[in-house]
Amino acid sequence: MHFLVSGDVQGVGFRAFTLDRANGLGLTGWVRNNWDGKVEGEAEGAPASLAEFLVLIERGPISAHVDSIGIRDIPVLGIDSPFRITR
Repeated sequence: MHFLVSGDVQGVGFRAFTLDRANGLGLTGWVRNNWDGKVEGEAEGAPASLAEFLVLIERGPISAHVDSIGIRDIPVLGIDSPFRITR
């Protein structure tokens, strides 16, 4: 899935939170800050893990405030590397 998170999500540990939760759920993909203040990423894994991941990033870390999350399905790429933060 592709996700785009808006709100107070930069400079508050949101990417590190996302990385930790994704790796804990066995997901692959990436997360990054966008120039417009949003956080964007892609995650791939088991449907149940993706559903749990979505619930976690909707809350975010305690220091963040999530206003909304845009989600869309994307083709499965079969990425074999751990989830990562990109710049």
